[in-house]
Amino acid sequence: MIKLLALDLDGTLLNSRGDIPEKNIEAIQKAEAKGVLVTIATGRRFRDALPVAYQLKLNAPVICHNGALMKYAESLETVAVSILAKPTVGEILRVGKFHGGDALLSADPNGKGVLLYDTVSDANVPLQKYIAWSKRLHGADAENAVHHVENLQDIVEIHETVHISFSGGCAAMTDLEVVLQAELKDSVNILTTVYPHLDFTLIDILPPGASKGIGVGTLAALNNLTAENVMVMGDNFNDLEMLEYAGTPVVMGNAAPELLENPKYHQTLSNDESGVASAIEKFILGA
Repeated sequence: MIKLLALDLDGTLLNSRGDIPEKNIEAIQKAEAKGVLVTIATGRRFRDALPVAYQLKLNAPVICHNGALMKYAESLETVAVSILAKPTVGEILRVGKFHGGDALLSADPNGKGVLLYDTVSDANVPLQKYIAWSKRLHGADAENAVHHVENLQDIVEIHETVHISFSGGCAAMTDLEVVLQAELKDSVNILTTVYPHLDFTLIDILPPGASKGIGVGTLAALNNLTAENVMVMGDNFNDLEMLEYAGTPVVMGNAAPELLENPKYHQTLSNDESGVASAIEKFILGA
């Protein structure tokens, strides 16, 4: 029996406009009423996931930073966190910047989180848009949420770093990922989220052992559940570990082709067709 439901956000729970379809909200509420723990498992930073967590009034902690941080939205109680070693942070920044990457550093795991950056190249329009979006998202709290600093290397010793990301066009980020994997090896876990139709790739660099799969597994164990009690839903490559872990893995109709071609995964409608609600009705509510 399914007792824990973990939902990816972008491309899964949220539609293409970044909203939660009403059908998804209603289905989640019915699942919770049936005794199911519902959480979001997202690559987003904790602070960036908070608006969704508040809207849903989740009954479980949020799994964010691709599994590196698990935290309750309302109380800000940290359930589990993985931190990048400071020498590793310095090496990530050195390698990434040497090969032309613009870094975003996520810190403050005990609070709501802060996003730090130094340089953003003129050509990196997606990153410029992301920083602007993040500032708009947090409104009056933007000053506490997003900080520009002179040089990220200078603040490595000051902050606890949860994860670092690089983003840009697909071809450039594919090349950068190869370099990062070769130079950083087992000191980190590197996950990518790829949107070919937007020519955009996000590279998330996490502490070794951090992933959505481990985060979901940890939450299950804390509630005396096994993988057979877990259902997850996702659409991209950073969802792979939790899809492989769960007893009921579901991919969206808009998922990456490689995920849709995997016969081990159930398929549902797209994120613009309330695919989350459809899967909840099928596997949890028994409709």
